[in-house]
Amino acid sequence: MTAPRILLIEDAEAIRVSVEAALGTAGFEVRARADGEAIEQDLVGFRPDLVVLDVLLPGRDGFELLSLIRRNSAAGVVMLTARDGVEDRLRGLGEGADDYVVKPFVLAELVARVTAVLRRTGRTRPTVEIGDLVVDAEAGMALYAGERVDLTTTEWKLLSHLAAHRDRVRSKTQILAAVWGYDDYAENLVEVNVSTLRRKLEQHGPRILHTVRGQGYVLRGEVG
Repeated sequence: MTAPRILLIEDAEAIRVSVEAALGTAGFEVRARADGEAIEQDLVGFRPDLVVLDVLLPGRDGFELLSLIRRNSAAGVVMLTARDGVEDRLRGLGEGADDYVVKPFVLAELVARVTAVLRRTGRTRPTVEIGDLVVDAEAGMALYAGERVDLTTTEWKLLSHLAAHRDRVRSKTQILAAVWGYDDYAENLVEVNVSTLRRKLEQHGPRILHTVRGQGYVLRGEVG
């Protein structure tokens, strides 16, 4: 299954470049445009799963493009605007936008909102979520706070096993059997790999992989 496709229409270059990079890092396939002049072709040729749409655009504005999208596509729509008036937000949502983000915004929040809309519209793969961590088994990808976590094959297998048993303590023996295929030695192998995985995760957010003394390890969102 391919990554969800995002069409980004934003005329401010700095915002367009940063949003495109953030969405790409999060694992989406992104096509970025400075205006909506090619939107008819993009809806047919690129077939986006979701459109991130600025309101104030040269030529056709975001509301006109929203109407066009709703007539021709089932794609989700997240609108961006510098306007913070309630009227604009109500208009966008009333005309079919799925969400509305007011500038300035935090990139991680936008990625999270895009992901949430895709999930509601059934355009994402089944995932496991623990706090801000999203583990996508089909894509072989983990996102933490909207950023992709760079993992080795072994680290991915370890994370997948712990995610599949979220909130349940897994012993070193159980982890050895699931990840390496044996269960009677080399417990230090688990300790080393858990330590490395934990360090990589904590580069993106708070501790989510916990040690339960004398029992093993558990993946859970709350501190404990």
